[in-house]
Parts: sequence; structure tokens; C-alpha cells
Amino acid sequence: MNEVIQFLLRHGYTVLFIWVLGGQIGLPIPAAPFLLAAGALAGEGQLNLAIAFALAVIASLLSDILWYQIGRHRGGPVLSLLCRISFNPDSCVRRTLDIFSRHGARALLVAKFIPGINSVAAPLAGIFHMHLLRFLLFDGLGTCFWVGLFAGLGYLFSDQLEQVADYALRLGTFLLLALVGSLAAYFVWKYAQRRRFLRHLRIARITPEELKSKLDAGEDPMILDVRHSLEFKADPQTIPGALFLPLEQLEKGYPPIPRDREVILFCN
Repeated sequence: MNEVIQFLLRHGYTVLFIWVLGGQIGLPIPAAPFLLAAGALAGEGQLNLAIAFALAVIASLLSDILWYQIGRHRGGPVLSLLCRISFNPDSCVRRTLDIFSRHGARALLVAKFIPGINSVAAPLAGIFHMHLLRFLLFDGLGTCFWVGLFAGLGYLFSDQLEQVADYALRLGTFLLLALVGSLAAYFVWKYAQRRRFLRHLRIARITPEELKSKLDAGEDPMILDVRHSLEFKADPQTIPGALFLPLEQLEKGYPPIPRDREVILFCN
């Protein structure tokens, strides 16, 4: 935290704006420590809290509007990209879809506080053609709450944060190595988990060409389109003869799946 505070002291509002903008666009840089540090500096009279708050909100909104427009105009390819770059491709996107399905635009009020959902909420809002003004209203409120919480905590506990920074500085290399080692272990574990899942998936996987050959040969497999209802609404094209059956219905066992036919599922 001490290095963050010193960096902010030297470069002030510009680095805060660029850092928050980059973090919200998708660069692997956390914005929360800078918001805490900006609040702490404001508490010590080094920065103006209102200006820092406004710049952070504007930076976050600019990145969200960019992602919203990309999602609105690119649609399905954007969703596929989000699936590929995520460490939990199914869970993060589907969890966001479930939240949007249950709460609509109100999900944007808390999206920035939920890991994984923050990065996909804005483009998904665009993909599902949420009205721009509605998006701006709820995303703006959520952004103000997010920035205000972290900057406000830094402002209120500026003395304590400085003490934490001094303690962390004394720990020096050991603390840095511990943090790096923990992050590396987490990513290795998630990567191994994903590779194991993909290995199991390949065993029971069928390519589009193989499915077409089955259909051309007169076979009659049962084809289920198990995309989320919001995904289907954004891109209603499907395989001819496929039955649209979202996973939430499939998990409930309705309608019953026949045991005497080959069943083929597909999603994104």
C-alpha cells in the first residue's frame, strides 16, 4: 500500500483515472487498492476526495460504455470471447446470466463487487439489448457505490492504512513472495481443474461435421439446445430439429429425456 500511496502522490489524479480505466477495460490490474489509497490521501489532505471520486467514476463508466457498445454490436462473438478468456468460462458467464435473468438491470448495482461478474456484466447488457439509458442509470449507481465504498474506507481509515503499509514494507521480500506464490498456486490449480474438465469433455464430444453425417445418414438423435434463455434470445438461430431446453429445465427433469435415443447437447 505504501508504494501505491507514493505513486499516487507523484502522479495524482492522472494515474488514478488511467489505472481505473485500464482495470475496468480488462487489464489484469486491481483498481480497489488505488481507490483505497486515493481515499487515504484525501483523508490526509493530499488529494481532493470529490475530484478523485468523480475521475474514478468517469473512468469506470467510460470502460463500461465501451464494453456495452461492443456487446451490442458484436453479440455472440463477444460472448464466445468472454467464455474463452475466463478461468471459469461457464460459471462466470452463466452466473451473470442467471443474475440478469432474476434481477434485470438491478444486477448492475452489485456487479462490480462480485469477482468474475464485473468483467462480463457490461458486454452482456449490450448483447441482450438493454436500453442505453437504463444501463447508464443502474451501472452509474453501481459504479458510484463501488468507488464511494473503497474511497470512503480509505478516507475513514487513512491512519490505519498507513500503519498497514509500514508493516508490509518491513516484511518486504517475504510478503511479496508469499503473495506471488499464493496467486501462482491459485492460477495453476484453476488451470489444472480446467484442463481436467476439458479432457473429460473430449471423451463425449461430437463435432458439427460428425453430427451432420449422422443426420445425413438418416439417424435420429435427440438434439437439445441448452443455452441460457437470455443467450437464446440474443441469438435465436439453432440446429434444425433441435429442442430448446435451458439447463435449468433440464436439471429439473422436465421434459423427460428418452433413454432409447442418442442425446446430443449443445450450448455456446
